[in-house]
Amino acid sequence: MSFGKRVSGGNAAAPGKPVAPASPSPEVKPKAVAPAPKPAAPAPAPVPAKVKPPEAPAAEEMVVSEKSEQYYATKTTVFNALIDTIDLGQLAQLDQESAREEIRDIVVEIIAIKNVVMSISEQEGLLDDICNDVLGYGPLEPLLARDDIADIMVNGADTTYIEVDGKIQRTNVRFRDNAQLMNICQRIVSQVGRRVDEASPICDARLLDGSRVNVIAPPLAIDGPTLTIRKFKKDKLRLEDLVNFGSISPAGSELLRIIGHSRCNVLISGGTGSGKTTLLNCLTGFIEPGERVITCEDSAELQLQQPHVVRLETRPPNIEGSGAVTMRELVKNCLRMRPERIIVGEVRGPEAFDLLQAMNTGHDGSMGTLHANSPREALSRVESMITMGGFSLPARTIREMIVGSIDVVIQATRLRDGSRRIINITEVMGLEGDTIVLQDVLTYEIDGEDADGKLIGQHRGTGIGRPKFWERARYYNLEQDLATALDTLEEAA
Repeated sequence: MSFGKRVSGGNAAAPGKPVAPASPSPEVKPKAVAPAPKPAAPAPAPVPAKVKPPEAPAAEEMVVSEKSEQYYATKTTVFNALIDTIDLGQLAQLDQESAREEIRDIVVEIIAIKNVVMSISEQEGLLDDICNDVLGYGPLEPLLARDDIADIMVNGADTTYIEVDGKIQRTNVRFRDNAQLMNICQRIVSQVGRRVDEASPICDARLLDGSRVNVIAPPLAIDGPTLTIRKFKKDKLRLEDLVNFGSISPAGSELLRIIGHSRCNVLISGGTGSGKTTLLNCLTGFIEPGERVITCEDSAELQLQQPHVVRLETRPPNIEGSGAVTMRELVKNCLRMRPERIIVGEVRGPEAFDLLQAMNTGHDGSMGTLHANSPREALSRVESMITMGGFSLPARTIREMIVGSIDVVIQATRLRDGSRRIINITEVMGLEGDTIVLQDVLTYEIDGEDADGKLIGQHRGTGIGRPKFWERARYYNLEQDLATALDTLEEAA
């Protein structure tokens, strides 16, 4: 298959673009590249194999890992020649691997025609970068491929941060310009039927693997498009993995398993980046395969393993400001879909009222997450969200709904050393006057820190012999497992 004008011999790679001379002269800035050796080119171009100009100073050598200005100038020149040469319409008809190979072949010829002198490793890096620009997410591809990165934060074309092991660090990743970054943002959000531009500068979306994406573009973002990606691990985490990470003790994980199996209504509370969604994914692993589960999310990121799952996603308004489908509408609609469990990715508005109604009308085992710093604050936030939704109900009535609907609040926290811990498993006991009574079944206590600054602590039981959900566990023949887990926690205390 031919893609436009395939460069060969002494022909120009693109019409109107002069061929760079085989000279290391610094005046030719767009063509400046690192004076490193290059193997024999596949096309018959006048490129000296394994010849390095002796007068080139060592200070001008390009280190690909540092992405010098010379590297970006070379990449821009080769990329522009590629776009002028290749037929993007025919390229779109190929599968990903064939398209990548075709692009690599043409780029190798362009490098030869333009007398670009590069080492093998430098050329491979350039080939990968250009293929990622055309077919993937450009400079983001190496970061997306790393499974140890939790967050990617792009603050304009020249600044990219990542979070690894709970700590934020700056990278040397940069984009060609803000136009390239904006193009990648549009490519991401268009995959889920959304858009981002000056008329609609804020967008929530997701990648194909479920990773959460937020884009805020100019004119709201002053220094260029800002892209934030909350990555999901390729290997889906289980509760055993949280035990290995130290997020919960083995006895505490047994407690969570029983809560999931016995269909307790659960609210997972925590701050940003505390692991709420990960914990929700782990808890849904205990849902029986035969149960019909319906999930409601702003951007679909839950990774349920059950065979009978219906996934619903909200929709933002169109350019005329109409057509929006809110979370509350989704929750109300899924009540008509014969669900056995309803999972709300994040409760942040009046849908809290509908979720409480669902929990209290035969949909036992429903779950949701929200942002709060403690179990009591989580219940206060639920009350506030219902009030802000325009429901003219007395405060006591709302609290009675909360007490009758939510069985357990699980508090997740990211500690100052970057580690994530489940610090509370708390029961909702009832009302005393107008106050909701809570009872901790498990807490995490910090004992100190080691020489590396890592916090040392332990999950401990609070001495509760029979929690309120004991009868529910008994109904599912889990009371013996629950008694063993509570005894183990008490010994730890």
